[in-house]
Amino acid sequence: MRTDRLVEQHQVVIRYTHFPLHPETPPEGVALSDLFAGREALLAEMKARLEGLAGELGLPYADRTHTFNSRLAQELGKWAETVDGGEAIHDALFRAYFAETKDISRPAVLLEVVRKVGLPEEEARRVLEERTFREAVDRDWQRSRELGVTGVPTYAAGGYGVVGAQPYEVLEDLVVRAREAAGAERG
Repeated sequence: MRTDRLVEQHQVVIRYTHFPLHPETPPEGVALSDLFAGREALLAEMKARLEGLAGELGLPYADRTHTFNSRLAQELGKWAETVDGGEAIHDALFRAYFAETKDISRPAVLLEVVRKVGLPEEEARRVLEERTFREAVDRDWQRSRELGVTGVPTYAAGGYGVVGAQPYEVLEDLVVRAREAAGAERG
């Protein structure tokens, strides 16, 4: 993935900050046709763009018909970042949602993802049941608002940012500009 390449070539540290794209989504989800009612052309354009980007990156993509509330998945992701090898959960959740069209609001689906990446299932179950990372995700949502995030993914570094799935060169330019700005401030 592009971010893996950034880490390797520029020794950056990736920090995930969760964002409430559609926090009002009910537990049963919402049909995308309802979410985009009256904006069907936008929905078709969005799906075509996502499919194209996934293809360019060699990522699997399926034609989703629903969106689901991702709050529990975000809390699980925040927990996973505290566990050795837990960063793998982000790609696995992406695959479950976008390639396998799974309902990532359901704890059973999330625990299936945990098993696939080899994280401690009982610990994950407790995290989901007790909502022990609720406040951490609340802080992420607040940080997202403070940064002015309006879409996902958003990449930010050194006061600069870009929104949306971007080519590697755009992300690399972001890192370089942030480093140059930081160097100018120190020099």
